[in-house]
Amino acid sequence: MADNFDNNDHEVIDVSETTDTSNEDKKKEKKERYCSICHRAESVTGPLVNLTPDSYVCNDCMHKAVDFVQNSNVDFNSIFRGLSGIPGLSFLYPGNMKMEPVKEKKAEKQENPNYSMRDIQPPHRIKAQLDRYVIGQERAKKIISVGVYNHYKRIVAEQEAEKQAKKDKGKIPDPNVPQPVEIQKSNMLMIGPTGSGKTYLVQTLARLLNVPLAITDATSLTEAGYIGDDIESVVSKLLANAGNDVERAEHGIIFIDEIDKIAKKRNMNQRDVSGEAVQQGMLKLLEGAEIEVPVGATSKNAMVPMKTINTKNILFICGGAFPDLDVIIKERLNKRSSIGFQADLRDKYDDDPNILQKVAVEDLRKFGMIPEFLGRLPIIFSLESLTEDMLVRILKEPQNAILRQYEALLELDEVKLEFADDALRAIARMALERDTGARALRSIIEEFMMDIMYEIPKDDSIGRVIITKEYIEHTGGPIIMLRGQ
Repeated sequence: MADNFDNNDHEVIDVSETTDTSNEDKKKEKKERYCSICHRAESVTGPLVNLTPDSYVCNDCMHKAVDFVQNSNVDFNSIFRGLSGIPGLSFLYPGNMKMEPVKEKKAEKQENPNYSMRDIQPPHRIKAQLDRYVIGQERAKKIISVGVYNHYKRIVAEQEAEKQAKKDKGKIPDPNVPQPVEIQKSNMLMIGPTGSGKTYLVQTLARLLNVPLAITDATSLTEAGYIGDDIESVVSKLLANAGNDVERAEHGIIFIDEIDKIAKKRNMNQRDVSGEAVQQGMLKLLEGAEIEVPVGATSKNAMVPMKTINTKNILFICGGAFPDLDVIIKERLNKRSSIGFQADLRDKYDDDPNILQKVAVEDLRKFGMIPEFLGRLPIIFSLESLTEDMLVRILKEPQNAILRQYEALLELDEVKLEFADDALRAIARMALERDTGARALRSIIEEFMMDIMYEIPKDDSIGRVIITKEYIEHTGGPIIMLRGQ
């Protein structure tokens, strides 16, 4: 019994010791303090500075805070003087710390990139490069080449005038010396049926000129304050494509597609927020004005930084299909003379495939474009409708022709692809029937090349494939030749 009591007493002593050690550990945990900024324990950071009874800061965080105060542009003098009277915060404004009043940094005036006549390609060279990528549309390529050439010559003339004005600053102008002529900006309006190459022509032009390009769709534009993209968003896209470089963006090109979709709506009792209102809002952009655009966003808000861009040297090119514009043109042409021996037949222009070439400003006004908008687009030209011969040339002649792309794909499989001439004619006729222009060519070829691209990797012995007219017309198959034949 004595042994048992001794064992029990010994066990009780052991339990009490363990409880005492656990209480001590809990007290130590309660006494452990943590930095209120980085939340590290005092055992890791070293002694903490007591700000308030419940907040502490470590030495590292305190040094970072002081460095931030000294290097930032915020005026902390008034803030720290108010905090210096609070117990525990006096270290924020020590008497020996000299803090000079913050001087606002003046924005450095960035000079526009200097252009010279050597940097501008003449119109015939611009057109020669466009010929490598765009088939046909000779008149449109000439007009756009001359327009771009004159636009950048205008920029050179303005830069020379600014340099001369700086030299003559403070001098009385001599009335006998002719003053420089101010050249107005010539924006363009491009009219053409769908698939005629409006967007591709502008894309190729911007790539050749090595200038930033922004392509936007007018269908999403609305008046400011309504759901949709603001009008300034087109300039914001150009700034983003220029790498947020204001200088490059101010000499770029903006192509607004589907411009016919903002025509003035007829017989509307409600406010036309996506039609006439958008045309009126674009007037200042087309003519040239300093506007604030958001950086990295399409709408203005307090969380997005803003940059000011001057649009006077930005070339605007507007394009649209303008459906039913041919009917308006025919009505105007038939009204000229419809009675007498020299009268025109009423169906004289019904079979004219290039009726859009005869467009006039009054036709566009009747379509729904306001005269102020048309006045800021002085260069108006139309693209030709694509013919069968043009579609055949589009298939094989451009540098990035569709057939060359498929030939390059099959060359990776060491297979040579060929198209018979009558097969190309058959593809062109099918594209004309779909009435979607050059866009129909790729969809047709994708349809017929799907099986070939699937079957050829199965057989390594195939060395040559010839696409025939019978295969296109579903009356036969392609000619497949083995290697060595």
